[in-house]
Amino acid sequence: MAVPFSSSWPGDELEQQVRVGFLGCGTVGAEAVRILVERAEAIHRYTGIDLAVAAIAVRDPARDRGLDPALFTADAKAVVEDPDIDVVVEVMGGLEPTEELVAAALESGKPVVTANKELIAKRGGSLLDVAERANVDLLFEAAVGGGIPLIRPITESLAGEDIRRVIGIVNGTTNYILTRMTEEGGSFDEILADAQHLGYAEADPSADVDGHDAAQKAAILASLAFGTHVHADDVHTEGIRAVRGRDIGMASRLGYVVKLLAVCEFADADAVSVRVHPAMLPATHPLAGVRLSMNAVFVEGVSAGEQMFYGAGAGGGPTAIAVVGDVVDAARNLVQGARGPHVARAEVHPVTDMMSISNEFYVRLEVMDEPGVLATIAGVFGGHGISIKTVIQEGREADAEIVLITHPCEEAAMQATLRELRGLEPVEEVAAVLRVLGEDEG
Repeated sequence: MAVPFSSSWPGDELEQQVRVGFLGCGTVGAEAVRILVERAEAIHRYTGIDLAVAAIAVRDPARDRGLDPALFTADAKAVVEDPDIDVVVEVMGGLEPTEELVAAALESGKPVVTANKELIAKRGGSLLDVAERANVDLLFEAAVGGGIPLIRPITESLAGEDIRRVIGIVNGTTNYILTRMTEEGGSFDEILADAQHLGYAEADPSADVDGHDAAQKAAILASLAFGTHVHADDVHTEGIRAVRGRDIGMASRLGYVVKLLAVCEFADADAVSVRVHPAMLPATHPLAGVRLSMNAVFVEGVSAGEQMFYGAGAGGGPTAIAVVGDVVDAARNLVQGARGPHVARAEVHPVTDMMSISNEFYVRLEVMDEPGVLATIAGVFGGHGISIKTVIQEGREADAEIVLITHPCEEAAMQATLRELRGLEPVEEVAAVLRVLGEDEG
């Protein structure tokens, strides 16, 4: 087991080996193992710690993975319970039996590093409690932004900051699809097929394109930024399946770019709002220029102002680097007889209902080409207390449409307006509705 040491300069430390056990060895796990093996000397040179991969639990230990076969076992529980394992890395994914294994490792006094966003978003509160009681680290830098350093800046560098808002592009698949739809004019279905062929999207892309992956990351970011506990189920979630090229083109004409955003902010003095949905960003916003599979998170605080963290948010290499960074931190803390920064979870901020959140809205209506239609539609908006900022009428006869952007209004008022519009005879279809991030919010 690791023991404390002290030194005045890197390289002067007492020789100390920290043995690492892996639960899982998929794309991220295999890359993390490779880095730990191939970069062991460099890691030791920078940290003074000798990290050794001691065991790897996988479903099929007999499969050739280019590593010492003696490292592999099918018994994940044995890895967790092995007294010679000092740090456990969980990269197997899912909730069961993952939660039980992680809790057992923590309870036995072993730091745990995980890249499992679902686990942290849905079970993170209870697992952090276990880590607190056991006085060991539960580290999850790789669970949100892949290779982008996010967790440490929020919990350490910005620990004294009053963070008011976090907005992020946190899913590379959807950003890739929307970027190509914007720049090339292709359809969602065509570009999704390309993304699957290139490996950017899974055969079943639902977690990405329906927003669930981003929602899990939003829950984690909100929990850390606001010192509360937000469960993934608390996040209002919409995906990009309904986004059409016509609306992306119209957004461009109006000076906006369409992105799938995770938005975490204080809705009032007490409650927080956490949501994932497509939105129109002003083209001047820093997030508007984040292209293809790249991710970025924009943090707004009272003292430090605006900061953006940008990089590769997924993929074996970037995510594995974040895992290795956490392993180094966990090992260093273990050797020094310490643990990392406390993760604040006061649990005092309720998550507000989406219906009370205010946004500007973009609405595109397919309408009958006849006199008085615009006045009728404007009357419906006015009847629900919504004022219109921009209106465009285009097309004739069967192609007639009206595009509007509203001033800020509550979600409940907009949904009531849309219900009434769908019942109007001159309105053939409410073709598109997108929330708009206003210029004053950029």
